[in-house]
This record gives sequence, structure tokens and C-alpha cells, in this order.
Amino acid sequence: MFKNYFKIVFRNAKKHPLYVFINLFGLAIGMAVSIVILLYVRYELSYDNYHPDVDRIYRVSRAWFNPDGSTSLHLGHTAPPFGPLIQSDFPEDVEFSARLMNADPLIKSGNNAFVEERFFFADPEVFDVFSWETLEGESKNALTQADGLILSESTAKRYFGSENAVGKELLVEIGGMEFTMQVRGVVKDTPNNSHFHIDFLASMLPVVQFYGGQDAFMSNYGSNNFSTYIKLAEGVSYKNFEAKLPSLIDRHMGESNSGIPMSKGTQLLLWPIQDIHLKSNLDSEIEPNGNIDYVYVYGAVALFILLIACINFMNLSTARSSLRSMEVGLRKVMGADKTILIRQFMGESFVMTFLAMLIALCLVFLFLPYFSDFLENPLSLNFLESPELLVWILGLILFVGLISGSYPALFLSGFTPAKVLKGAFKAGKGHENFRSVLVVGQFAISVILIVAVIVVINQLSFMQNKDLGFEKEDIVVLPSSNQINENYLIFKDRLENHPDIQSVSISSRVPSGRLLDSQGATAEVGGELTQLNSRIADIHVAHNFLDTYGISIKAGRNFDFLRASDSTEAFILNEAAVREIGWQSPEEAVGKQFLYGGRRGFVTGVMQDFHFESLHQPIVPMVFMISQDRNNSVSIKFESGKREEVLAYLKEEWAVMRPDYPFEPLIIDQGFNRQYEAEARVKTIFTFFSALAIIISVLGLLGLVTFATEQRTREIGIRKVMGAETGNILALLGKDFLKLVAIGFLIAIPVSYFGMKSWLQDFAYSIGINWTTFLWAGLIAGAIAAFTVISQTIRAAWANPVKSIKSE
Repeated sequence: MFKNYFKIVFRNAKKHPLYVFINLFGLAIGMAVSIVILLYVRYELSYDNYHPDVDRIYRVSRAWFNPDGSTSLHLGHTAPPFGPLIQSDFPEDVEFSARLMNADPLIKSGNNAFVEERFFFADPEVFDVFSWETLEGESKNALTQADGLILSESTAKRYFGSENAVGKELLVEIGGMEFTMQVRGVVKDTPNNSHFHIDFLASMLPVVQFYGGQDAFMSNYGSNNFSTYIKLAEGVSYKNFEAKLPSLIDRHMGESNSGIPMSKGTQLLLWPIQDIHLKSNLDSEIEPNGNIDYVYVYGAVALFILLIACINFMNLSTARSSLRSMEVGLRKVMGADKTILIRQFMGESFVMTFLAMLIALCLVFLFLPYFSDFLENPLSLNFLESPELLVWILGLILFVGLISGSYPALFLSGFTPAKVLKGAFKAGKGHENFRSVLVVGQFAISVILIVAVIVVINQLSFMQNKDLGFEKEDIVVLPSSNQINENYLIFKDRLENHPDIQSVSISSRVPSGRLLDSQGATAEVGGELTQLNSRIADIHVAHNFLDTYGISIKAGRNFDFLRASDSTEAFILNEAAVREIGWQSPEEAVGKQFLYGGRRGFVTGVMQDFHFESLHQPIVPMVFMISQDRNNSVSIKFESGKREEVLAYLKEEWAVMRPDYPFEPLIIDQGFNRQYEAEARVKTIFTFFSALAIIISVLGLLGLVTFATEQRTREIGIRKVMGAETGNILALLGKDFLKLVAIGFLIAIPVSYFGMKSWLQDFAYSIGINWTTFLWAGLIAGAIAAFTVISQTIRAAWANPVKSIKSE
């Protein structure tokens, strides 16, 4: 039976190669895209599932709220007491809790030194929460000792080669301190599909001592630098347990100075570990996460392209029905019933789908490595390692075969033998209308994708080129150190003596980073000191920081190095902070008393609002104050066009100042652009997939137009003999197709508008969607469709009418 179906398909291929090529190529492209995106979605949804008890592991996050109930900050990190308190207060609900603190120390081994970003101080209980496999030495016990250190397998090889790493020593430099740690264990590398990865696990005991001992450590609710994970007991609902956490906050943190329970201003929330990668994206994450919205978007694009390919198959099969009408009539006269005919045509459809799948798999194996590198995900189509993929492939063949073959099979099997054999066969109006609907759907999908591409490109350009309110160009940032901090003025003067360096400043954070530091604030409002319930982020800076970054003062004055009191009493707020506090204008704020953390002073100036963070975040209230001991970054402003010369000079100076520390400069404008890499990736993928969708749609339109002109060859010849011009012929053949494209465009407008408007809501600052976006999308789709239609109809219009009349 299947042999017969293959014979029929190959005979059709010999007789009508164009139509078979369009069907095969369209289906192959559609299924190849679907397979690649299926692999991507499968990988994204697999994060952290390798833990046996994954359904009981949760991360604790901490949120702060404004007086109106809105969230002012939501961190994926918490303060050190919360993990142990959750376990001790609710022993019946929580089996284990563990804390990790990410750091980026300098690790020295012999003459080599590396800055390691995957270094974690950790509680021993991390091995009770997570299922990391120990390869050598100890795991949990290693972290009970102050100098205990555990390496990942690849890190052990990187530092010690083929030697046994256990027992070896490494020098760790962090925060101006140096201490020796001993490797006591080696664990298997964390799988790629983990929301964070470990190269080093160090004992938490040095951190406890840094905080002043266990009592101080367990009473510090302000240092939210710890990733806290818990494993719930069997059968415990995490939502029900989460509802108990406000009582823990009030029990241990009490009330604010104004008598309000602390749980009204801050909360602890639980995140299933499987949700962190795609659904978290909080104000602090250990590593950049994915986005569930993009999983949905890519899945929808794959479905769209697959549907376009299936529509082509249905359209061409039903359009060419007259060529097979005699075959159907004869089969029915010879005794074939409708069921047999449906089975035959569905069989042909599955044969075409199977052949297309073979081509699709070749395309996937050819292009998947490039797509995998682009997405930075290790995607693979390995049926031996993942036999369930074979089931998915068979399911895709079944789905496409049914979708693409069902309507043609029902349509072709429904012919009346008597009419067909008399030559009176004519496809019904309903079938023509259905085919028109399919063409409209194809081009509606194409226009939607084109609109998406234009909006993504415009939003990305907007983010990269928007005036951020300060000078982000020509500023390079280097990490500070105790040595630099202690000799800052000497270091500053030395660098500023270089002719291409304009200014050098120092700060706790720099633009393009996150505003995660804040303390309690009190301000003079209406003649009285009022404690503020709103969060104001703080940045500790040098006196010339605003000048270095070109940040304008709206009212008052800048910090003055010659005024000693500015180092301890001066505050500069941004306009957002002035509004949040309740002052009517920047001028009113100047001179008001202001208390922040442990510092008391006055507002000496108000700076204009500027984008310290990416455009994903709104401008938040900020306060600048002169730094005492929180200098993490050195900002160096240089002459435009002198980047390479300045970087070469700084590298030489760095070798003198910090010979054991790698030279890793951050260019501020590049730092901002890196925050938009996800959008840049979406732009590229959308553009590529949209091009594929248009190509498949155009191929289908090409097939329909070609077939229509072939069917009307004699009519065209007669019309030309009767005096019809080429323009008349073009209008006759092209108007119906272009009308369908226009209808598809009109349908696509509202769908694409609301879809992209929803996407833009992820940005605090975004472009608008105006009519020119749809105009361009319509012009692009219309021009491509018009070219396709005209190129075929003009060939028929220019044909010799004598030959055309003889053709039938």
C-alpha cells in the first residue's frame, strides 16, 4: 500500500516538479524550524530538573514595598538570618536550609592569578538541598572547616591538571584580605541547565567572622547578599508555607520606629527552583535568566511557520483538483468508496510529510550548531541519548500529515463521478472561499512577523541611542582595591597627568549596574523631621563624580572638595527622590535636613534625573554622598577618539598598581549595550524566521498564480486577440490575489498591535507603535506579493496568443 503511495508521489514529481518542490521545501522548512525551536523550548524548560527532589526545593526572595503597596525592590537574595530562622521556626515544614554568597575573589596558584566569578561561600547544608555529585574527597564535611574549599571537576583540572586536587592549597584575596584555603573535595560540574553554576564552594565561616561573629551575623537583616534555599518536607504546600513567613518577620524583626509591623514593609517569598530561570528576573540574580515570554514567542513563531507550510500544501492540492478529478471519477466507477479515497490521499500526504521530514532533519543537523552557538545553549538532536525525541518527531509527522492532508483528502474524495466523467466538474464556491481564507491567513501571519521585526528593531535602537541624562561615551571603569582607596588622590593625579585623560573619580557603583544599596532615611518636610517609608537607593562617590559623568545640577550646588563638611554632611538627591519625599521643587529641597543611615546633614543639591540602570527599570529615587570606605570602582573619563591609547596606558599602569590582578576594563556604553543582548538576539531570530515565513508564503502564492495562469492560458490568448492590453491581463489575473494579501494585512494590524504592545510593557521606557510601522510592514509584504504575482502573470500576458489558443 505505501509502495503505491510512493509511486504516485514520484509520478506527480515528474509531471509537476514545481508544485512538489514547493510542498516539500515548504514543509521541510516549517518542520526544521519547529524541531529547532522544540529543542530550544525543551532545554529552557529543563532547568534544574536534574535534582531528584526538585519539586521540594525553593529559593527565598525578599521584597520591599512602598506605602501605596507597590513593590520598590525585589531581590533574589536575603539577609543571613532568614535561612536558619526559617528552618528553626518551622521544623515540621522545612527539612533543610542553606545559604550561598557569591563573590569574585582573586585566586592565586603559584604564578597564576584569576578572578573567579563562580566562587561561593556556602553552608554545609547545600549538599542536603542540592544533589551535586562528589568525585573526590569530601563534600558536606569540607565546608564545616574554616579553610575548607571544594572545586568543580573542570576547575580542578584548570588549576592542577591531571594531579589530584585534594589537599592542594589556593590563596584567596577578597575585600583586601588574603587567606589560604585547602581543597578538600571535588564535585562534578554543574549541568548547563542550572540557574547558577559553581566552580568553587568555600566554607561560610570566614564570612561569619567578617561580619563580626555568629551573633552579629544572625542579627544582620540589612545585608541582603545571600542566596537562601530551603527543602520543604514531603507534602507541604509552598503557598501555604509562604503565608506563615510574615509571622517570622514580625517575631524576629519587630516593628519599625513608627510602630508598624516590619512584615508590612518587607516580605519573604518562595520560588520553585524550576521557575527561577524563566520566571524570576528579580532585581538581583546570581546569573542572567531566561524569559518565559520568549519561550512562548518562539513557540508561536514555529507554529506560524508550520501552519504557513501546511496551508501551502492544502491550497496547491485543492487548486490542482481538476487535474485529478478524472482519476477520482474512474476510481469511484471502479468501486472505490470515499473511505478508500480518503485513505489514499492521506497516505500521499504522509509520504510527502515523511520525505519533507528527511529533508528537515538534514537541515537541522546542518544548522543546529550555529543556532545553538547563537542562543548560547547546548542544543542537540541525539536520538540515542534522548529517545523521546524520536517520539516527538513521529508526532510532528503525524500532526503535519493530518493538518496538511485532511482537507484535500475530504475535498478530492467528494467528487461526483457522473459530473467528472461528463467534463462538468467545477470546484464549489465554498472550496474557493476556503482557499482564499488560507491565503489571507498566510499573509496575515507574515505581516504580523514583519511588524514584530520592525518594533523590535526600533525598540533596540531606541534603547541604544536614547539620551540617558549623562555622558556614557568615553568612560572606562576599573575595579578599585584597598591600595587604590588608600592612595586614591595620588592615583587620581597620576592618571590625570596623562594628556588624554580628562577626569578620574571613584564610587561604590557605576551606571549600567543595579541600584541595590539603600538604608533608612529621614527628611525635613513641612518643618518637621519625617521618617520616609519609601526606598532611596544610595551611591557613594568622590567629589568630582557628577562632573566626570556630566550629570547636571538642577538646584543647589555640587560637592566641594574644599568644604570639609561635604565629606560627612552633604547629600545630593535626584528629582525622583525630591518628588518621593514630597518637596514641591528641587529649589525647595536645597538646605533641608536629611538623615540617611548613620549620617546626618543637609541637601546641598538636586541633580537631574538620569538613567543609572537600563531602560528595563524606571528611574528610582537616589541619593549621592561622599564615600568613606565603599569605593568599588574607578571611573576614568578620556578624550573622544583616544580609547585605544588610553586603554594601553591604563594597562601599563595597572601592571604597576595591581600586578597580580587581571586588567578587565568596563566601557560604560558597552555595559549598557550588554544589557540589551536578549533584545538583540530576539531581533535577529525574528528577522530570520520572518524571512522564512515570507519565503514559504511567496512560494505558495507562486504555485497558485502559476497554476491559475496555466488554467487560463487559452482565455488569455483569446483576450489578447480581441485587443486586450498587457495591463488588462495583469489586472485580470493579479487583482484577486493582491486583494487577499490586502485583507491579510488588515487582519494583521490589530493582532500585531496588541501583541507588540504587550511585549513593550516589559520596558519602563519604550517606543510607541505608530501607523508608519504598519505601513512599512504592508509595503514590504505587498511589494513581495505583487512582484510574485506580476512576474508570473506578465509571462502569460506576453505569451504568443496563437500558441495560447492552441494550448487547449
